[in-house]
Amino acid sequence: MIKINFSTKEIESLAELQLHHPHHVVRRKALVLILKEEGIHHHKIANIAGVCENTVRDCIKSYQQGGIEQLTIINFRSPESKLAPFKSVITEYFEKTPPSTMTQACFDIEKLTGVSIKIEAMRRYVKSIGLRYRKVGSIPAKADIAAQQEYHDTQLQPRLNEAKAGKREVFFVDAAHFVLGAFLSCLWSFVRMFVRTPSGRQRFNVLGALNAITKKIVTVTNDSYITSIQVCELLRKIAESTALPITLILDNARYQRCHLVMDLAKELGIELLFLPPYSPNLNLIERLWKLVKKECLNSKYYENFALFHNAIQNFLDTMNDVHQEKLDSLLTLEFQMFNEEQFKLKLAA
Repeated sequence: MIKINFSTKEIESLAELQLHHPHHVVRRKALVLILKEEGIHHHKIANIAGVCENTVRDCIKSYQQGGIEQLTIINFRSPESKLAPFKSVITEYFEKTPPSTMTQACFDIEKLTGVSIKIEAMRRYVKSIGLRYRKVGSIPAKADIAAQQEYHDTQLQPRLNEAKAGKREVFFVDAAHFVLGAFLSCLWSFVRMFVRTPSGRQRFNVLGALNAITKKIVTVTNDSYITSIQVCELLRKIAESTALPITLILDNARYQRCHLVMDLAKELGIELLFLPPYSPNLNLIERLWKLVKKECLNSKYYENFALFHNAIQNFLDTMNDVHQEKLDSLLTLEFQMFNEEQFKLKLAA
């Protein structure tokens, strides 16, 4: 048996480590030496401390070589993954063909490297190289990426700069059609939850103009259809709200590009700046409609259309008082721009 003599000061230090050190391994080492000081046999020390006898002997030898300070040094062996030599190959492969499941990842990697790895180990490995489980975004297939970039740089951004300087009012215009029904979403729950689905197809239409700077919204609503008549009503409301030059950013819906709307805009001195086709990513108000659904519609049941209508209207009426912090964070003037390198998923045959 290894012989060892402790001083009174060392015993006090061991007791302090065993009681208060933040790492459980150091506390266990201190316990082993305290039990050793009591003259307890190694096999009993191992049982009490929950370690093997070899660990007891290693702990004592470590103390003999470096004293109590040596006990606080933690050297865990970190075994190298079998996939380590293939990291660059795997990274390049996953950049081009990201897997949808860990099962698929295991299959692809075994085919690529010849190394078989279980699902949980693969999960840890892909996280270690920077992969995360992310929802795939979408962009209309007919979107012209170059046209979007040019529009943003030469038309949208200069007007936003004027708005920031207080020289112009810029509004993002769009219509949302909220249909009475179930808006399903994900929840943190112990079991799968179900939400009742109202019958009928009644819808609440909101034609909105979102101020790019103040994040306040001007609306025209109905429960029938949005037409050029509602767009003209919106133009008049906006014109009455400010004396500054006005620019409206809006899509190419027919009821917004008709002569009635364009003639009235000219009469009121309002500039209509139409987005490139298929460019919802450049329309700030699209983000607001998602927030409306999240805050007052997702996974909620409304017994009748009046309650459904009131929930949406109340959110729009009070959002600048209740949700201004969220609006400022969500509705920044940073827009998602795209390049061809982002579209790496394989095309379906």
